Order: sequence, then C-alpha cells, then structure tokens
Amino acid sequence: MATPRVVLITKADCHLCEEARLAVGRVTAALGLEWTEERVDHQPELRERYAEEIPVVLVDGVQRDFWKIDETRLERVLQRAMAQ
Repeated sequence: MATPRVVLITKADCHLCEEARLAVGRVTAALGLEWTEERVDHQPELRERYAEEIPVVLVDGVQRDFWKIDETRLERVLQRAMAQ
C-alpha cells in the first residue's frame, strides 16, 4: 500500500487556511496519514504559483483542491493513492 504525500499550502492571516488545516487533519487522521504545511509567505515561487488559490491541497505533488477543502473528495483521492 502506497503512502501519499499530502501538503497544505497556506499563508498568514488566512481564515480559509484555518478551516483547511482542520479538514485536512480530520481526513488524514481517519486514514492514518501524515500531512505537512508549507507557507507561501517567505517562498516567492509558491506565492506566485498559488497566489489566488490559497489554501491549496497537493497529493503527491498534484493540486487536488483549493479555497474550501472538500473532505469527501480528499478522502476519495487519498484512498485511491493508497491503493496503488
């Protein structure tokens, strides 16, 4: 069973980022997975790429959701990634 890499991209003073942290945390915890957070505040390349879409969820480097995180969709994506 594969272990997908889950990354949440956020920025400071972002109310949607707070909600996204909770959503990603719930989904990954239920599946027994870890996740990491990267902030665009001091990473110009990330800020340029995702400026209008923060927060963003990446699974194995592929953007899977942004703004309001759909927990059902994220769980489905992660289950598929784990089955590979």
